[in-house]
Amino acid sequence: MKQKRTVELLDWLTAHFNAQNIHLTPLTGDAGFRRYFRFSIHGRSYIAVDAPVKLSNNQAFVSVQQSLQQANINVPAIIALDLTHGFMCLSDFGDDLLATTLNQKNMRHYYQLALTELNKMQGCPNAVLDALPLYDEAFIRTELALFSQWLLIEHLDIELTLAEQAQLEHCFSLLVSAIVEQPKVFMHRDYHSRNIMLLADDRLGIIDFQDAVKGPIIYDLVSLLRDCYLRWPNALIEPLLEDYRQRAQKLVPELSISKQQWQYWFDLTGLQRHIKASGIFARLHHRDNKPAYLADIPLTLRYIQDVSQQYPQLSFLYQLVTERVIPALASKQSHHD
Repeated sequence: MKQKRTVELLDWLTAHFNAQNIHLTPLTGDAGFRRYFRFSIHGRSYIAVDAPVKLSNNQAFVSVQQSLQQANINVPAIIALDLTHGFMCLSDFGDDLLATTLNQKNMRHYYQLALTELNKMQGCPNAVLDALPLYDEAFIRTELALFSQWLLIEHLDIELTLAEQAQLEHCFSLLVSAIVEQPKVFMHRDYHSRNIMLLADDRLGIIDFQDAVKGPIIYDLVSLLRDCYLRWPNALIEPLLEDYRQRAQKLVPELSISKQQWQYWFDLTGLQRHIKASGIFARLHHRDNKPAYLADIPLTLRYIQDVSQQYPQLSFLYQLVTERVIPALASKQSHHD
């Protein structure tokens, strides 16, 4: 099937550019069902996308791309589009992921740039927001369920008793409440260092935005500062967290956001994201045959430990991860090795 799709994609590009001998070089790294290729014509490089219609929300990609472009955000330009077959040709942002450039010396500089882009995204007009899916309680709970289904049961063979399920549910309800009470803005939903490209002149390019929703104001900030793939000391995070609180306050002047409230939202929204991510990483292994993401589970669990330990009402979550999940993961790893 993939081979057939690749031939069809090549035929489409050949017809669009009226060029022969297009050579597609596969690119790796996407956790979804889309496939990316690089190719060159007349000395210019492009990205070809194979995004099967039944598995990809291509119309959302196009709509969000247009909205972000209008907000003066660097997103890949759509050079050619075939929504019927799920083919796209995009401008090429190159290979320089922000993730591979970051270090403790330049982190503040680049994250300030990333926060400026985030601020522009969150300032999108209401017409853009209202066209996006709402990140509501049902949506949040569906994501949280991935933890139990894929990490606990499928990956680690951990079955919770009914009493334990109720305790975990109580923890999850606290997270849901902290998320739904926040002001709603444009939410990229995967705003982290692997989805931000470093372009010429120190500019940033934003990718992988097609799953955008209307959601809590702090979610993308958590994605960036408590990245599932990179961990930063609190001393570096805290000034950026406060800086963005002040920017966010200007976005919602009718609401007074205290430092304490902001920290609480940051912590609990981050917990929800890391709980979800640990489940997704296990699912990518078991369902999608992408085992590389298993290596990213331990960092998500350390985040969950660190934050839940600070909130007595989340003690069950802390104990579950510390006493059962992490040991089970270590045991599975040692058997695998």
